[in-house]
Amino acid sequence: MAEPTPDQVREFIAAGLPCEQLDVEGDGRHFFATIVSAEFEGLSRVRRHQRVYAALGDRMREQIHALSMKTLTPAEFSAQSHHP
Repeated sequence: MAEPTPDQVREFIAAGLPCEQLDVEGDGRHFFATIVSAEFEGLSRVRRHQRVYAALGDRMREQIHALSMKTLTPAEFSAQSHHP
């Protein structure tokens, strides 16, 4: 099975999770995603990550070996972008 590209991982996440902003970087085995979604409102960091894993489904086990992520609500993202 071919290793996924960062663009494919981005598409996989976007297909299962409505995102305001979604950036994915990686080398085919290890990925880092910044995910901004209103779905994260009121969820802990662990629950946010579970939500992303659910969006990826079986691909997480079969194709994506390592995924690090920063999960933010739109308000958190806005606050962060104004205060580096």
